[in-house]
Amino acid sequence: MSAQRVEHAEVVVIGGGVIGTSIACQLAEAGVGVVLLERGQLGAGSSGTTAGVVRAYFPGSPLIGELAVRSVAAYHALAARTGIELLRERVGFLVLCTERQQVEEFRREQAEQRAAGVEVELLTAAAAARRNPLLDEGAIVAAAWSPEAYACDPAAIVHAYATAAERAGAVLRTRTPVTAIDEDGLVHTPAGSIRAETIVCAAGPWADTVAAMAGVELPVTTYPVDLLLTDAPAPALPDLPMTLHPSSLRIRSWGDRILVGMGRPGAEETKAQWRSRVADQLGATYPALAGRRVEHGWSGDLDVSPDGLPVLGRDPSRPFVYAAGFSGQGLCQAPAAGELVRDLVLGNEGNTYDRLGVQRFQPSSGILRG
Repeated sequence: MSAQRVEHAEVVVIGGGVIGTSIACQLAEAGVGVVLLERGQLGAGSSGTTAGVVRAYFPGSPLIGELAVRSVAAYHALAARTGIELLRERVGFLVLCTERQQVEEFRREQAEQRAAGVEVELLTAAAAARRNPLLDEGAIVAAAWSPEAYACDPAAIVHAYATAAERAGAVLRTRTPVTAIDEDGLVHTPAGSIRAETIVCAAGPWADTVAAMAGVELPVTTYPVDLLLTDAPAPALPDLPMTLHPSSLRIRSWGDRILVGMGRPGAEETKAQWRSRVADQLGATYPALAGRRVEHGWSGDLDVSPDGLPVLGRDPSRPFVYAAGFSGQGLCQAPAAGELVRDLVLGNEGNTYDRLGVQRFQPSSGILRG
C-alpha cells in the first residue's frame, strides 16, 4: 500500500446512495473538492430498495417534517435544473387512526407540523375511505391526510445528484470499497489511498462499520426488511395513496399490483409466520384483500438509530462527519441532509445539529428525542 500514490482531497464522502450523492453535490457546488467512494454501484444499497415515495409528513416528528419539506422543494428545483423527472406523481399520504388517543395525539402536534411547513389535516373515516377505497371505514375512527407525497424513481434521484456533482467537479468512484481509515485522515481502498481533510460517512447500512474504521462509534444498527406484493382486487382500481396503519402496515399502488410492508419478523417469529401476520392485518384493514396471497417483492437493509431519527453531526475529536440512521427514509430527507452536511463542513452549523447529533443519546444532554 505504501508504494501506491497518495491522493489528496478536501472531503472524501463514503457512500454513493441518495444521501452520499446529495452531500457530494452540495459540497462540490459550494466549491469544495470532493471524492465520493462507493463500494458497489451508485444507489445499489438501501436507496434502491425502498417503497419509492418521497413525503413531507412524519407523524410525531415535526423536525423531520421540516427537513422533508425542504427536501421536496429541493427536488423540484433539481428537476428543473437537470431536466431529470424526479417526483413523478403526487399520490398523497394517509395515516390511519384506530383509536381516539391517536386522534388526540395528532391534534396536539398539528400546529407544530404546520409551523414546520407540513400540509396535513384530519379526515373523517368516510373521507379517508374515499381516498383509499379498499379501506374498511368501520376499522378506523379518523385519518391524517397529507397531499405532499410523491411516487418517485430512486435511481433517477441518485443519477440526478451524481450528474450535478460531477458537473460541479466532484469525482465519483464506484466499486471502490474503503478498507481502512487512519487517524490522520488517510482513507485506504484497493485502488490506492486518499488523504482527506474531512471524511463524511454516508454509508447507510455500513455506516457503523465505516465509522468504526475511523475510531468513531455511531449508535446505529442494521436490519433486513422485506417488501411484499399482492394482486389488486380489480384492474380498474384507482391509484392508492401511501397508507399507514398503526400496526406499521403500509400499502400503495405499484403498477397493477399493491406494494405491502409491515416492519419485520419478531425475535421468535419466522418469515413465514410474519408473512401470515401481514396477510391477516391486510385482510382486516382492507377486506377486498382478505385471503389474497402476499409474495416477496424485494429485500433491503435499513440503518436505524435508537430513536428512529437520523444521526447527523461531527465527531468532536477528529474531522469526521456522519449522516446515518435514516431508517429507509433517506429519500425524503436527502436534499436537506446534503445541505446540513455542507454547512457542517464549511463551519456554518446551527442548532439542528444539536438535535440530530449523537450527543442526544447522552443522559446528561437534556435534548428531547424526536
